[in-house]
Amino acid sequence: MLNHDTVRQVVFEQPGDANVMQFSEGKLAYLQPGQVRIKVHAAGVNGPDIKQRMGAYPPPEGASPILGLEVAGVIIAVADDVLQWQVGDPVCALVPGGGYAEAVNTFAAHCLPIPNGWSFIQAAGLPETFFTVWGNVFMRAGLKAGETVLVHGGSGGIGSTAIQLASQLGAKVFATSGSEEKCQFCLSQGASFALNYHEKSFVEPILALTDNVGVNVVVDIAGGDFINENLKLLAMDGRMVSIAMQRGPKATVDIFRIMAKRIVWTGSTLRPQSVAAKAQIASELRQHVWPLLDAGKLNIAIDKVFLFDEVVAAHQYMESGLHKGKIILSISN
Repeated sequence: MLNHDTVRQVVFEQPGDANVMQFSEGKLAYLQPGQVRIKVHAAGVNGPDIKQRMGAYPPPEGASPILGLEVAGVIIAVADDVLQWQVGDPVCALVPGGGYAEAVNTFAAHCLPIPNGWSFIQAAGLPETFFTVWGNVFMRAGLKAGETVLVHGGSGGIGSTAIQLASQLGAKVFATSGSEEKCQFCLSQGASFALNYHEKSFVEPILALTDNVGVNVVVDIAGGDFINENLKLLAMDGRMVSIAMQRGPKATVDIFRIMAKRIVWTGSTLRPQSVAAKAQIASELRQHVWPLLDAGKLNIAIDKVFLFDEVVAAHQYMESGLHKGKIILSISN
């Protein structure tokens, strides 16, 4: 597949519900220095895809407007300066857009090998969640072995990955989710305690489980009214990392509590980060996490696989909130 070949891809002309998506034939840009081209076998479906389709998360300048931020497939072309990958190598990769297509360009430094024994379908669910979790929970919030962490939304792709990684690397994990079934799923992923936030406050039960010390780290996808509750629950010198705002982008915060507990509140979005920053995350993942994947000590929970032609149904399913784990598009064999 050369520079002038066309690829089938998902486009939308105006933001809206899932039905605005349609297929078209498009040409890929020429490879830039440091890039590779991947024949896409499978692509992950993620929350930012939904937001972009609805007009709430525009792609950064220079990024492809095509949806899709993670893929698995086979390298079919490399730029002249790329030495670490060759044509024919199977990889999974973080992509700057363009994943909902038969082929995509991305940076060689954002590719990782397919773990031992993993299929393209499984590997397509790795990059977005593992880059996000490692970059936020371990690099920004500095979670360490022996510490405690609360993961909100523990049954989703980000949440289940955070639970698994934190528990495998020696932290004690608490989780919240929206139903008893989802809480049981969190426990199966490695959480020591999971609570349905629709039924009761999570603050008092988790304080009781930590002898009123609180947790060292909170991984927050909720925002809104959960922020002050998180601050109540954090231990002295605790860290809170925000990675989504499902309960709203604004919060009324008790500033004195942050001061009194010496709390660090940080957060990030992945897609706008520099090529170098994402490459650093990829390097740390390969060093610290890929050995666990190769050894079968971590998995990725795949909830449902949709054919490429079923992309509308895939988005509708994600928006239903019924999924537990990742949603994957199967693009080619």
